Amino acid sequence: MDHSTQNKIVSFIWSIADDYLRDVLVRGKYRDVILPMFVLRRLDCLLEPSKKAALEEVSAQREDTGMADLDPIGLRDASGYVFYNTSRFTLRILLGNHSQLEANLKNCLNGFSDHVKGIVVAWSVSS
Repeated sequence: MDHSTQNKIVSFIWSIADDYLRDVLVRGKYRDVILPMFVLRRLDCLLEPSKKAALEEVSAQREDTGMADLDPIGLRDASGYVFYNTSRFTLRILLGNHSQLEANLKNCLNGFSDHVKGIVVAWSVSS
């Protein structure tokens, strides 16, 4: 990626921050939101192709075998990565229902595997 393309992308991201985070966060705290959300979106994009398989695995574990606690090995196999998300939501889907955005976002975040939750918690504690 050349420098001008990178600058355009960076400017675009910060313009979103200015448009949507103004009066919600102090300008210097934007990075505390932008970077974790950027990382979560990237992970979410990686999981999108295997979302159906992961949800089928959740259903199989809960309904077919009656497991109270989900088996992470099966979920990792279904996702194709060492992390997964058991929520029916993706960050893309969240855009479709603004009235329930906060509750659905929490559900989406809580659906990530412990590895990803650990990253988010570590980021929020360090910032």
